Amino acid sequence: MKTGGQLIVEALEANGTDRIFCVPGESYLAVLDALHDSSIRTIVCRQEGGAAMMADCQGRLTGKPGICFVTRGPGATNASAGIHIAMQDSVPLILFIGQVASHAKEREAFQEVDYKRFFGDIAKWVVEIDDASRIPEFVTRAFAVATSGRPGPVVISLPEDMLTSEVEAPEALPHTPVETRPGEAELDALEMLLSSAKRPFVILGGTRWDEEAVARMRVIAEAWSLPVGCSFRRQMLFDHLHASYAGDVGIGINPKLAAQIKAADVVLLIGGRMGEMPSSDYTLLKSPYPDQALVHVQADAGELGRVYRPTLAINASPSAFVEAFAKRKPAGTPSWANETAKAHAAYLEWSTPPQTGPGAVQMGPIMNYLEKALPEDAILTNGAGNYATWVHRFHRSRRFATQAAPTSGSMGYGTPAAVAAKALFPDREVIAFAGDGCFLMNGQEFATAVQYNLPIIVIVVNNGIYGTIRMHQEREYPGRVVATDLKNPDFAALARAYGGHGETVEKTEDFAAAFERARASGRPAIVEIRLDPEAITPTRTLTQIRNKS
Repeated sequence: MKTGGQLIVEALEANGTDRIFCVPGESYLAVLDALHDSSIRTIVCRQEGGAAMMADCQGRLTGKPGICFVTRGPGATNASAGIHIAMQDSVPLILFIGQVASHAKEREAFQEVDYKRFFGDIAKWVVEIDDASRIPEFVTRAFAVATSGRPGPVVISLPEDMLTSEVEAPEALPHTPVETRPGEAELDALEMLLSSAKRPFVILGGTRWDEEAVARMRVIAEAWSLPVGCSFRRQMLFDHLHASYAGDVGIGINPKLAAQIKAADVVLLIGGRMGEMPSSDYTLLKSPYPDQALVHVQADAGELGRVYRPTLAINASPSAFVEAFAKRKPAGTPSWANETAKAHAAYLEWSTPPQTGPGAVQMGPIMNYLEKALPEDAILTNGAGNYATWVHRFHRSRRFATQAAPTSGSMGYGTPAAVAAKALFPDREVIAFAGDGCFLMNGQEFATAVQYNLPIIVIVVNNGIYGTIRMHQEREYPGRVVATDLKNPDFAALARAYGGHGETVEKTEDFAAAFERARASGRPAIVEIRLDPEAITPTRTLTQIRNKS
């Protein structure tokens, strides 16, 4: 006889869980007690949104479900931000929620929420376990659902009395991974399309990639001389210094790259959904009927034809597809090889940061310094805001599993993601980028980094405004500023108050020494960059946007 709490932990162990992220609650004390005797590492966080984002980061970098535990009511609703990120980003995650006891349900009991209704549109599957003997069944199924097809989040509600009940139950077995592979007929059809193409283009996106799959994609690009772009915030899927790399297919796309994709006769979309942001509001690929012949490779059959009607639909995971197609070779040197070289040259020009701008701090030289200082396996994380342009446009990614950023555009992601990344890869450098507004949404997770001695470096780009919103505000309603000014703390002093290392940068030339001191401290660190709010984009100032000049 075992308690429901013990069965939950045993089912997690059976499915290979090595750590969980949580904010504790009395609603799942029985699980916490069972974790006391488990080898699973428990990382306690400061807010449920941060805990869920940490679980998302683990799922994003490993392909295995990140695990998060929160309590009922406000704990669960706080975690919903991380669940929405995982859903839109196709990241495997399992959220366990302590629920009110069975006898109190449907009475609007203390902190009661109907989780099937609340999470129904932002999770792949939502279930409440009423019978503890079915825990092995439901938890193993959750791992299968979270990782199969298009991955995503699963939410499991755990009534308090179910967790304390003692039952007999079968031993939990691990889930069986489900792979979807392309057929020879689909590969033949793709080969024929490419053999007759004049201007093909490849876009990589989505999840279900791994280091081996990325290496195979490189082999394909070299064999076929294909120009390759990475979808919004999926830059870690291709080496940016490879001769085939054409750039980031995301927000603020290089106009030359946008023109190349629009002019393509065949677009091979592998893994991605090509949603609103990477498609430039459905203009690069028109929905529902693209101008280009679209070959869409997706692990989830439900995504094929949902937004775009493909010329050729291939129901396969990215890893299985590239494994199969890497065996196919062109008959000769493709006619578009010179255009691929031109695309890469255009990318190199586009990704070279400007060295001047308003104010005493210039982000261009800072990005140049970081490109030289950081190792290829450094992990960069960020949330949302105009500051992220400096990372996504000017950082040249070289390796897989070096990026964690939400395609959903959620603020507050960078710091908790960095904590999770450093816990996963303690020997690698982890750098979080955040704006001043972005940092203060989940910046309290810096305390988690201090508690577990995870020496991340958070670069806070402080311009005293909600920059992206101010930019749009000045463009649409020039000079009519409302609700976008911020009065911020001294972020370096805040880092020291938490027990970390703090630095303040007010001149460009001071950044390198400040960053190296943060590195050498061996503690979690914040390097605050005080940026002139006029430096709102790499190429245009707020005044220019306001004056439409």
